[in-house]
Amino acid sequence: MTTLDIITIALFSLGVVLVGLAFSRKGKSMQSFFAANGTMPWYMSGLSLFMGFFSAGTFVVWGSIAYSMGWVSITIQWTMAIAGFIVGVLIAPKWQQTGALTAAEYINKRLGESTQKIYTYLFLFIAVFLTASFLYPVAKILEVSTGLPLNTCILLLGGLCVLYVSAGGLWAVISTDVLQFVILTAAVIIVVPLSFDKIDGVTALIEKVPDTFYNLLNDEYTFGFLVAFGIYNTIFLGGNWAYVQRYTCVRTQQDSRKVGYLFGALYIISPILWMLPPMIYRVHDPSLSTLDAEGAYLMMCKEVLPNGLLGLMIGGMIFATTSALNSKLNIASGVITNDIFRNLRPKSSDRTLMYVARTSTILFGIFSILIAMLIPKMGGVVNVVISLAALTGVPLYLPIVWTLFSKRQTSTSNLTTTLLSLAVNGFFKFITPLMGFSLNRAEEMILGVTFPIVCLAIFEIYYIVKRKESDKYQSYLAWNKENNARKLKEIEENESAEKAGNNFSKRVIGYGIFFSGAGIAILGGMADTGQTLIITTGVVFALLGLLMTRNTKVKSTMR
Repeated sequence: MTTLDIITIALFSLGVVLVGLAFSRKGKSMQSFFAANGTMPWYMSGLSLFMGFFSAGTFVVWGSIAYSMGWVSITIQWTMAIAGFIVGVLIAPKWQQTGALTAAEYINKRLGESTQKIYTYLFLFIAVFLTASFLYPVAKILEVSTGLPLNTCILLLGGLCVLYVSAGGLWAVISTDVLQFVILTAAVIIVVPLSFDKIDGVTALIEKVPDTFYNLLNDEYTFGFLVAFGIYNTIFLGGNWAYVQRYTCVRTQQDSRKVGYLFGALYIISPILWMLPPMIYRVHDPSLSTLDAEGAYLMMCKEVLPNGLLGLMIGGMIFATTSALNSKLNIASGVITNDIFRNLRPKSSDRTLMYVARTSTILFGIFSILIAMLIPKMGGVVNVVISLAALTGVPLYLPIVWTLFSKRQTSTSNLTTTLLSLAVNGFFKFITPLMGFSLNRAEEMILGVTFPIVCLAIFEIYYIVKRKESDKYQSYLAWNKENNARKLKEIEENESAEKAGNNFSKRVIGYGIFFSGAGIAILGGMADTGQTLIITTGVVFALLGLLMTRNTKVKSTMR
């Protein structure tokens, strides 16, 4: 990397932080800080959901599969598109209908306080390690790219994220997600054509690859694996507490559906754009080992991107990955404030609750930073943490999602399913390999998905036969009706202020996109190759940013 690339990363980082800090005055209440008062535009929430699902692993893990196996890497990611549409149709409107501030609040009202506490502590325990596991690989990319010490990179990235998430809350998280989406999209749009130029066009990508390169499936990634992985993604997308925020922060059930639909649509298109560079690199250099293939995407970027643009791509990858980290910081703070502290001090003022919200964000962030700094001394803990995330996703989230559709499921059925599934998954992941028996990738995924489903189905059938309804269900319905009426009243009372707030958000994002586009155009003018493509891309995005700022000004004037 050149000095210009490092300067680009630094300026990009500063811009993202400034956009986040611009919302420091919006988070004045719990509803605003954690749910944007329920008035977040659906397309912003959808883009944020998309970026929150994204990580550096998209380019590293799937990029490695794209280089080695080809199109199957895109097929795997298309299961995420199907998951998005299913969530949009079925799950997202159910979450929006609950009127809960967090998933933990819903659990409290639907299954009881003791059940909520168990799920809350499980979630927080897993979340702090997952947050660290997101932070570590991103810091590793920054270390390799800039030469800065790893711990310095962890502190810088972790500190920046904690700074603007604690200041602006959900508005800061979602607005920076939108900006990061635009910048990453611009960078990918530039990389793909330049990559094709490197191998003399599309024909080479068709003719100079193995015969199986465009197979939709293969022996390792079978149809059974894809079905199980699709179900897993649906449950994870529909039940992860950080993603639930994206469905509850919009105004209506129809808006929550659009959040899921937008996610699904983006995951039809984006995997093709993301996987083309490592697939093209297979033609450029077919000699990479399995381990080296993990860097195929970045190697292609280094081959084709001029000075400055490589920094933009790496910066986009880094901050796109931190989007997931930011979401976890915000929801963890929401759980601590709303579902732990507020239960202990129910008469706390908004000012006290906001102080706790910001303080808990900072403390949770510091704890995650410390764990991330310890990862190199723990020996392979990142892989263990990622495995734990896969093992815990369905057992932790499916039982709660099931209660959205069933009045019969109880705290007993939910906790039994969760704890038993965790035990079974852990047994086959960590114990049976010591006995000489282990599951392959497809079998592990199928077991992790089907066992909790079977458990819940057995409970459901038993309750139907016994004609039993959860003893908490009627009290939940009464709370739900009262809570939604209160939320609707608050939205109507604050409608003009919230429209002004939405316009402010769009204006801030618009300026961010404008300056990013202008920066890309300037870098294009300094480039040795691809000047026309880079300058055009920069100008288009700069004009898009200006259009956003002008539209919000016109609407403000009309009112």
